[in-house]
Formats: sequence, C-alpha cells, structure tokens
Amino acid sequence: MRLLIVGTLKGQLTTATKIAMENGATVTHAENSEQAMRVARGGKGADLLLVDVAVDIRDLVMRLEAEHIHVPIVACGITTDARAAVAAIHAGAKEYIPLPPDPELIAAILAAVANDSRDLIYRDEAMARVIKLAQQIAGSDASVMITGESGTGKEVLARYVHTRSARARKPFISINCAAIPEHLLESELFGHEKGAFTGAIARRIGKFEEASGGTLLLDEVSEMDVRLQSKLLRAIQERVIDRVGGTKPVPVDIRIIATSNRNLNDAVREGSFREDLLFRLNVVNLKLPPLRERPADILELAQHFVQKYAQANGVPARPLSTEARQVLTANRWQGNVRELENTIHRAVLMAQGDEIGADAILSPDGDRLDLTKTPPAVAHATLAAEQVTRALVGRTVADVERDLILETLKHCLGNRTHAANILGISIRTLRNKLNEYASDGAPIPPPGSGELRGIAAA
Repeated sequence: MRLLIVGTLKGQLTTATKIAMENGATVTHAENSEQAMRVARGGKGADLLLVDVAVDIRDLVMRLEAEHIHVPIVACGITTDARAAVAAIHAGAKEYIPLPPDPELIAAILAAVANDSRDLIYRDEAMARVIKLAQQIAGSDASVMITGESGTGKEVLARYVHTRSARARKPFISINCAAIPEHLLESELFGHEKGAFTGAIARRIGKFEEASGGTLLLDEVSEMDVRLQSKLLRAIQERVIDRVGGTKPVPVDIRIIATSNRNLNDAVREGSFREDLLFRLNVVNLKLPPLRERPADILELAQHFVQKYAQANGVPARPLSTEARQVLTANRWQGNVRELENTIHRAVLMAQGDEIGADAILSPDGDRLDLTKTPPAVAHATLAAEQVTRALVGRTVADVERDLILETLKHCLGNRTHAANILGISIRTLRNKLNEYASDGAPIPPPGSGELRGIAAA
C-alpha cells in the first residue's frame, strides 16, 4: 500500500504518517500539487493520495487526468467544515476525513483501498483446483496467464498470486490494455521522456518501471495492438524497456501476470496475437471456470456480498430466504461474479422484512431475476400455457372442443374452409359440429362475418 500525503496538514502530518505506517503503508510526502505530480511520474507511484483541503484538489485532479494517472484521492482538513468537505468531494475526492486523524478511520480507509473488494471467496471443487495450482506456482517468478470469462475474478486471482509470492511487499501494478487508447498504451507501459510527443510536458515513468521489484498485471492483454506486442515481448525476454523518446534501455525487475477473456490460440490463428508472446506469457495457465460451472460458490459468494453491502449501507444483514436461494442457484450468471455482486447489492437495498426474499432478487431493470432471464417469446408462451392449463381444469373434453372450434371459426371471420384446415378436420365434420352447437343455442359466426348469431334463430 503506497500512500502519498499532499500538503502540510498544519502539524498533523507526522501523526497521519505514523498511523499509516503502523497499518503497513509506505508513505511519501509532497508539499504541493507540483511535487505530487513529480512523485506520481517518478516511479514511486501511489495507491492513494491523502490531500490537505488547502491544496487545490480540482487542479490536482485535472493534472492527474491530463497525464492519465489514475489514483483515488481522500481529502482531509483540520476542521469539520461541511462546506470544505462538500467542495473537496465535488472537486473529485472520494472521501473527506477531519483531522486530527482518528487511527481507526485512517486504518479503515487504508484497508478499503488495499482490499478494494478483492476477497477470494470459494467453496466449489472446480475453483479449489485452480486455487491449489495458484498456490503451487505463486512463489516462483514464472509468467502466468489467467483466462476466463468477464467477471470471473481474474484480477482477484492475480492479486492472490502476488500476495503469496516473494514480491508481496513490493508493488502490484495493474494496467487495462483494453481501456487505454492504442496511441497512449506504449507510453503507459514504458513511460516517456519530456517532449517525446505533444503533451509530454515532463518525463513519465511507465508501469514497467513503477512495478519494478513487484508484479505487473496486463489485464486483457489480448486487446493490445499487434505492433506493440513486439515491444512487450522484448521487455519480457530481456527485462529492459525503452521509454518513448528515450535514448538508452532501462532495466526492470518484474513478474508478469496477464489476463484474457478470449481464446488466445484462436487469436494467434487469426493473426491478432503473436505466438511467441503467448509462449512467453503462458508459462502457467490458470483457467477460471464461469460461475455457472462452480455452483457451490454462488451461495457462498452471495452470503459474502450480503455482509459486505449491508455493512457498507448501514442496513441489517438479512439472511437469504429459501426462495431467494433457489433463484440465485437457478440463474445462469452470464456476467459471473460481477453480475452476482451487483444483484446482491440491489437485493440488500431492496429487501424488506426479516429476510431477503425472491422479490428482492432483481435485474438491473428492476424486474424479478427469475422472470427476466427467459427469452420473451418463451416467457410469453409459458405464461399462455399456464393460463390455458388453469382454464382447462374442471372442464369436459366436449366443452374444450366446442370452445376451440368456435374460437378458431371466429378467428377466421366465419370462413368454414379455413377453420377446418386449421383444426385439421373435414369441412363436413366442422358443419356437423356447428349444427350441434347451434341446436344447443350457442352463437355461431356466420360465413364471411366476424359477428355472432344463432343458427337456430336465422
């Protein structure tokens, strides 16, 4: 956990630093935004910025965004001035805490950033096999490829491997290769020198150097442009990188973990991914099964998320009802753990009474989950079949047959030939049936008309 404290905090700096370090954080100080930017660019990096409200937080946020540096900011001040807190949040801070610092509050914030919802929860045997392999290879420096559908927890597993490696006390740096524009990704990975391109106002240390001594996660590496893959291959093979605009190679000491939700063998055949790079990255493959293939994890994860979001929202941690459990286990979870987490978060907020019932297990559109996952046509047919079945109970076959014939004839606007064809009977049989119904006083659609009249009265 790397904490960067920005500002003087009027004498509270030493106390805040001590509390953070007691909770395992590595602390760096910067007096102002300019110094903070130099630290962020310079390779030490930060997982969290604790910023004095006396600093122009909006300006700092804009500077970070302009250089594509993504790090959460927590504002702090020596008073409980509500206006200062609101202004800090509006400027881009995630939270505001008053000073003198409360040790428990500081510890909670550091823990929240460090954990960042990355708990590894599992019970299913399919998942247990993957974790066992991860434990076996965690202590090595071998490159690891983690594959699986979106939302299965690939980054969670990557952090799990890092925290059980000899590099655990060094940085874990993640970069999403799919989220950064192609023309910026090289600079993000390898850094750049001042003036290397328009907007390069100062030297910027890239993710490779920032992760030196630790682990670099290349998230969704399959989305990287094939031209940049050759530079990545060299960096992995030789453990040196070239900054954009640089004149000499820079050595790096990192372990590489990559993730992909695509079949990279298919990508190699298509020519969108280099085979030699795949060989370098895929020394060990950890394949995460989708949630639907690890059913024992569904309720285990659901219980975990109930506790998490009940605590986060200050509401009771209600148990899941039997019906709610059935809905959860029957769902296909196309979005995997991410979809389940969002669903349980909604359920915690929507539940009423002593339990979380099935009526609180909702889709993002607010419909019950067990009713929205069926394709519309199938759901309509199912509903119609249920209605028909309920309508048939307690009636005779003759009654049902009469209603079917008359409804079909009405649908055909009285056309006997069309009705007979639809019913699969002869026109003579149809006429005999209609004469029978008419003699009983039933209204019969006349030929060529949708209106009803009784044959006996005609």
